[in-house]
Amino acid sequence: MNLNFWKNKKVLLTGHTGFKGSWLSTWLKKLGAELIGISKDTPTVPSLFELAQVSQKMVSITGDINEIDDLEKIVSKYKPEIVIHMAAQSLVRKSYESPIDTFTTNVIGTANLLDVVKRIGGTRVFINVTSDKCYANTNQVNGFSEDSPMGGYDPYSSSKGCAELVTSAYRTSFFNPKEFECHKLSLSSVRAGNVIGGGDWSNDRLIPDIIRGISKNKSVDIRNLNSIRPWQFVLDALNGYLILAEKMWNNGKEFSEPWNFGPSENDCKTVKWVLENMSTKWNNMFTWTNDSKNNPHEDKILKLDCTKSHKRLGWNTKLNADETIQWTIDWYKEFFNKSNMKDVTENQIDKFLSK
Repeated sequence: MNLNFWKNKKVLLTGHTGFKGSWLSTWLKKLGAELIGISKDTPTVPSLFELAQVSQKMVSITGDINEIDDLEKIVSKYKPEIVIHMAAQSLVRKSYESPIDTFTTNVIGTANLLDVVKRIGGTRVFINVTSDKCYANTNQVNGFSEDSPMGGYDPYSSSKGCAELVTSAYRTSFFNPKEFECHKLSLSSVRAGNVIGGGDWSNDRLIPDIIRGISKNKSVDIRNLNSIRPWQFVLDALNGYLILAEKMWNNGKEFSEPWNFGPSENDCKTVKWVLENMSTKWNNMFTWTNDSKNNPHEDKILKLDCTKSHKRLGWNTKLNADETIQWTIDWYKEFFNKSNMKDVTENQIDKFLSK
């Protein structure tokens, strides 16, 4: 990554108040970007967005990507050169409870933003952040590659597969790499593995559930102990997005396509492994019980084939699964110690860049 690339770049980031969005906002500001964020709300209490004082030194807008007129005003006013679209309904369990809201936000919201950017013009890079759950999962042992079929059993996963199809349709119809000299916009989608790190308090996610168990001194109910997931540190995934954006800026038509970002085969671990590893590192500060209720369907195995990102982007994860757990614990321990979480968050970014 060229650390000078982002200086004074106008970047629109949707979903900037979320877990990943807050980490990326903090990082982009450190790199000197002129950052504009739009989010519907601050999704959790507490939140990394507030603890790390993310709204400082950026334009932070409360808005809804389902309101296309509002999007048009924002894009017209700020004229972003780079758009990173993260705003989404991002929880599997919630998608069962609110499927229409999930599809509306994740599919129509994506189409709204793409269409506004198309009509206004001036944007050179557009990255749509979807999910590793966008694939038609048959619990295959081998990882999904970027050309694996889209699918999704549950509304959330299906909505992300649909968002990928929307992105593909806009790329082939309006931003075709073969006609790049006419439109000058590079459009990609990114599919990351299970991203973890400090500052996540979402419901029905493994690490936040553990943190709530520790804070309340309660046992944690765990579903699907033997499910395998591609765990990776939040900064590893975001590093992939930043490297890709720079490549798209410099040679747009060569990188306008979907990309996987996930850990190595050795770091695809079971939920039970994460629990045991985290418990050992945190001096057995929490216990768990197997939640055997009739829970909604979740895929048993999920892995990504990231060969393309390795070879063409030169991207690899910097932290293995063991280090990812340790860095996550380090952040939350600082939170419980009432440290300055803006400093803690920025220090982890600096430490990551030095690896």
